[in-house]
Amino acid sequence: MARLAYILLFLTALMWGGNAVAGKLAVGHVSPMMLTLLRWAVALVVIGVIGWRQLRADWITARSGLVLLLLLGAAGFAAFNAALYSALLYTSAINVSIEQAAMPMVIMAANFLLFAMRVTWLQIAGFVLSIVGVAVVASHGDLARLIELDVNRGDALMVLAVLFYSGYTVALRFKPAIHWQSTMIVMVFGATVASIPFVIWEAAVDRLIMPDLRGWVIVAYTALLPSLLSQIFFMRGVELIGANRAGLFINLVPILGTVLAILVLGEDFHAYHAAAIVLVMSGIAIAEYSGRKAERP
Repeated sequence: MARLAYILLFLTALMWGGNAVAGKLAVGHVSPMMLTLLRWAVALVVIGVIGWRQLRADWITARSGLVLLLLLGAAGFAAFNAALYSALLYTSAINVSIEQAAMPMVIMAANFLLFAMRVTWLQIAGFVLSIVGVAVVASHGDLARLIELDVNRGDALMVLAVLFYSGYTVALRFKPAIHWQSTMIVMVFGATVASIPFVIWEAAVDRLIMPDLRGWVIVAYTALLPSLLSQIFFMRGVELIGANRAGLFINLVPILGTVLAILVLGEDFHAYHAAAIVLVMSGIAIAEYSGRKAERP
């Protein structure tokens, strides 16, 4: 059972890491906002067919948290991916992959500030290490650029994406207790509706690109794999080995995303990327170790 969980969780991280590569491949073939809209529209049709009966059974409970679920979908699904795909117009998939690794640390900081969740000094040290790692990537190895506010627009957009998804994750604690299929349908619907104004804006500024053949392939990939199949795999992995052990596999996303960017896109791997990965992953490892140690009776 554990072996199956490891396979499912590795594939989950691989699909999530591939999202940045897909976004980079989409440049010139489908515009970021249109990709975001089509991704969630296709996902909505698929998950709607799968879970419509479940949503009807959960509707009374779901209705009480409907606004929250719609907002979660708008922020965590639509705004996050719109910012990520837009970032890839200006920066590399390697940068985007590594910068995503800041999410666990931002989530930890938000939980501490908003809900007074206990943190240890080692967790704080891990947070600082990870943030320094992201700063190294955003400044392309020259931290003085941060002081001068000379940061690539794409890296700045990716930091915004990290904030959107971190806020979404922290707010998940308030969602109603309903079946995952019902949750996904409502949130994906929220993401689809929230994507429409982005597309209208994109058309208004003459940046809209309708998908060509490659664009539709990317739409299908992002809708079916990172959006839906990965969620199913992750939930099954959690069932098999528990949330704490399964959560560690999320840390593979920046590593696998970087490897895919090099293999698929042929992007250059620089020394500052290596330094950033070491800093970010060390920070996460220290924070995870300290958190698990604090949870032991």
